[in-house]
Amino acid sequence: MKPPHRCNAVRVSTRAGVDAATEVARAFAAGTAKTIAQAANDAIDRAADRIVGRLARLPCAAAIVVTASMGASPAVHASTTEERAQRGAAVITELNRGQPQPALETMRREFPFLAEATEAYALGDVWSRPGLDHRTRQLATVAAMAAMGETATMKIHAGYALNVGVTEDELKEIIYLITVPAGFPKAIAASQVLSQLFAERRAAAK
Repeated sequence: MKPPHRCNAVRVSTRAGVDAATEVARAFAAGTAKTIAQAANDAIDRAADRIVGRLARLPCAAAIVVTASMGASPAVHASTTEERAQRGAAVITELNRGQPQPALETMRREFPFLAEATEAYALGDVWSRPGLDHRTRQLATVAAMAAMGETATMKIHAGYALNVGVTEDELKEIIYLITVPAGFPKAIAASQVLSQLFAERRAAAK
């Protein structure tokens, strides 16, 4: 059963929406496009005022009114760009055995904004999500990049995959798999890049 104040909040927003729609319908029946647009803007403003005013009389009014006035709860924006970038850097450290990622560092020198966005969003927001472990995420990324023909990026993530315990045979199975959705040319191109990576790893291990 919904709490009473939640039900009341739904009724308030629904009533305001009905009122706004009624005003716009009247303008549509009687006026020009300019009149309709102005009526819509006025109706939206009045609906917002009604919602804020009526919600102020519900329980937890202070929190509701502050949220309506400020546009969003402070908790939504608690993670700054710097904090997101720090999470991204931590992901790289974990995936790349404590070493910086050369491609990302090259990007940082030449295209700092792009590097920061990659670190904050791709790594800090997406790669640090808890829904998948590193192993599963890297296998999925290798498959996606191989299927798209993005073999340079695929090679980076295949290296990460090896770092977190994926075997060469498992990566080969990914290449066999993408022949179905992506075709043989992309699978062959990906296989050649993976062969280079395997050779580099074996040489480095000697």
